[in-house]
Amino acid sequence: MTLLLICFVVFLVLGMPIAFVIGIAGFAYFSSVEFLNFETATQMIVSQSQSFAFLAVPFFIFAGNLMNVSGITQRLLSLARLVTRRMYGGTAQISVVMSTLMGGVSGSATADAAMETRILGPEMMRLGYRKGYICAVNCITALITATIPPSLGLIIFGFVGEVSIGRLFAAGIIPGILMMVFLMATTSLTSRIKRYDPPKPDAPRLTFGEIGANLKESIWALLFPVILIVGIRFGVFTPSESGAFAVVYALIIGRFVYKELTWKNFKEALITTLKDNGAIMLIIAMSGPFSYAITWVKLPVVLSNLIFGITDNPQILVLIMLGFLFITGMFVDSNVNFLLLTPIFLPMVKSVGIDPVHFGVLMATVVTLGVMTPPIGSALYTVCGIINCPPEEYTKASLPFLAAVLLELAILVFLPGLVLWIPNMIFG
Repeated sequence: MTLLLICFVVFLVLGMPIAFVIGIAGFAYFSSVEFLNFETATQMIVSQSQSFAFLAVPFFIFAGNLMNVSGITQRLLSLARLVTRRMYGGTAQISVVMSTLMGGVSGSATADAAMETRILGPEMMRLGYRKGYICAVNCITALITATIPPSLGLIIFGFVGEVSIGRLFAAGIIPGILMMVFLMATTSLTSRIKRYDPPKPDAPRLTFGEIGANLKESIWALLFPVILIVGIRFGVFTPSESGAFAVVYALIIGRFVYKELTWKNFKEALITTLKDNGAIMLIIAMSGPFSYAITWVKLPVVLSNLIFGITDNPQILVLIMLGFLFITGMFVDSNVNFLLLTPIFLPMVKSVGIDPVHFGVLMATVVTLGVMTPPIGSALYTVCGIINCPPEEYTKASLPFLAAVLLELAILVFLPGLVLWIPNMIFG
């Protein structure tokens, strides 16, 4: 176990790609144990990738990329601008609303944060927003995509933990909307304090006619997560098949409804998808030997005894786990955390009566938050690189938004009914 942890920490500190970090650490452990051999480690890599359930991941990534190049993103942006035009910090508020709407399209927080920074960043700088604030609001608000279906984190959690994907998708709706409310309130408050982007006195009031016209354009994107949940609920398709349906849906809407999906756009989306899937599936495959080693040394049992030795209160236990996940998320890729830590924590929460769906939504939020925090957050450095913002400035500006997210999570821990109401209503 010592060799496993040393290899993992050393290679992570050296900046090696995370797939190779966990792969080499796993193989190093196999080489140090007499009863294990490299043939078994190789089999673990192969078996980890031979899962029909994981087909949903590449399909949903492809569907999100197709929707981004087929005009759906621009129509959602138009709707967000309309809704926020009379708000304080209106351009920053667009980012919050956009993330909520894009949660049903991209499924990826990093992709959503990068897209919004590219679109809104130049406009926000022109209006006088500081770079740190621009990066913070566009990055932290992208966390909403971690819960709004079809979240990739929820998909991986569901498959690894054998939890209903349909229930997880339904459970993410209210937490996603609640997070939108918290982040919009934070944006309004901080914008007022810093005097960013006050509403124009001559801005026309929102009318039902305008809303109706915009909804007519964007309704196909807004219906997408609803169709997924209803389709899974009534057995029209399985969670894996829903990913294939998402690709077909994106092709039809982009080509025949919005008529903006061209052969050139299709090839761009396909190339981006191949790169994204290559990175994710390599991590998934390489996690096989590492996960096997963790089970072999009985780390889940050791960690379980340690946490249960602190308290047996279910809510406090969940808070301790979320704190641990938040810290690991700062250093380890979110997909790796789902793959390695779900089998460890899920039996523990079940043993104290916490619903796995409830914990899955909380875990998806906290683990994804890690990509937005220093020192290794991928989304953090992505958005800062787009507008050349120092990470220190981002970190300082992100603190109010981080506090809002943590407050929302605390509410969800102690009020599980907010998470479970919709899945219980739909699935029973």
